[in-house]
Amino acid sequence: MTVHDLVISDARLRRGAREPLRGDVRNIGIVDGRIATITEAPVDGIERVDAGGALVLPSFVDAHLHLDKVHTWQHTGGEARTAYAGEGMAAAARAIELASAVKDDYDEAIILDRARDVLLDGLRNGITHVRAFADSDTRAGLRGVRPLLRLRDELAGLVTVEVVAFPQDGIVRDPGAIDVVDEALRIGADIVGGIPWIEDTAGEALAHVDRVFDLAQRYDRDIAMLTDDAGDAALQTTAILASTAIERGWTDRITACHARAVGLYPPPRVARLARLARRAGMVFVTNPHTAPLTLPVTAFLDAGLPVALAQDDVADAYYPFGQHHLLEVALLAAHALDMTSPRAMEHLLDMVTVHGARALRVDGHRIAVGAAADVVVLEGDDARAVLAAHRAPRHVIRNGRVVATSQVTSDVVVSSSTEGAGVGRTN
Repeated sequence: MTVHDLVISDARLRRGAREPLRGDVRNIGIVDGRIATITEAPVDGIERVDAGGALVLPSFVDAHLHLDKVHTWQHTGGEARTAYAGEGMAAAARAIELASAVKDDYDEAIILDRARDVLLDGLRNGITHVRAFADSDTRAGLRGVRPLLRLRDELAGLVTVEVVAFPQDGIVRDPGAIDVVDEALRIGADIVGGIPWIEDTAGEALAHVDRVFDLAQRYDRDIAMLTDDAGDAALQTTAILASTAIERGWTDRITACHARAVGLYPPPRVARLARLARRAGMVFVTNPHTAPLTLPVTAFLDAGLPVALAQDDVADAYYPFGQHHLLEVALLAAHALDMTSPRAMEHLLDMVTVHGARALRVDGHRIAVGAAADVVVLEGDDARAVLAAHRAPRHVIRNGRVVATSQVTSDVVVSSSTEGAGVGRTN
């Protein structure tokens, strides 16, 4: 009989969005960082975690976080947030201009410490994979990129960090930004970012997209773009991104973030964009808690498109809150998107796990024999209970070992710890 490195006993497994019923209870055996056994029978193991009938999911994946900007709210005065979220998002472009001032005071040591704290907070909240955006433009230079590259290496094995070289202020509007993005990729950034809607004309937006694809194909990188992030139904950069991926043969390698203006499209135009996005193999990332407009999430899910939820911001110029806690984000999305039916709640759990993994191209991110043992043991035995509690997981398991635990007494979280992080603080 196999003796497993770790056993999760009495784990309740999901049936999924197609059958939103309480799942069956199984024992999960882990060997060499991978799930080796899922069975009703007793399982031997060197170490054991008792799920007690609670829901067990693949760990959470945050597919969009502006990690270089976390905890900069106190330096912004709130003016950018007011512009971004007010008046139907008509002043979203102005908000970006206002928020850019924080980059004048970028200090790499401070960014390193703040970003580390947020990543470790996320780990305690079950987040093991993060796509981290770092402004890469003539104002920020590489001061946002370098600390995140350092954390990617420092926290490897605990949190997988993908660094996005992101020209926040545009490419045509910010001459020289494309060279900064090029240099960021040369020193190790993982993903090419873009924000074509910020440009002043449709032709300049198309030029922005083309230059991003030029770099992606030169460095063999995936693309993550912020598209149509304003209250203007005429914006079409989501469609431009998809059609360019098809034309250039770069399908299944692109993510569209925000795409809020798509929520203003009439239904026939939404359906047409969904068909184009499927052809492009596009993944969408939405953040309905950070602004009043949002992608038509239910329509896209019904069309078979993967849509992930992400944190987006933690106490920065665009959003004053955030704990790097995707169950909190999912609960907020349940209200903002009216996703409170049993099936919709199952979709929300997919949006913080498997759809985020699809964006980051994390293969086999599921509870299945042979899959990586990146697992969270939650509070609650079904989707409704987990979302209602939205607590830190009882246990976070990464590569087959317990790396974080939270203790709950009388329905109150009394302590939380991250085990074996092996990280220090840079002063």
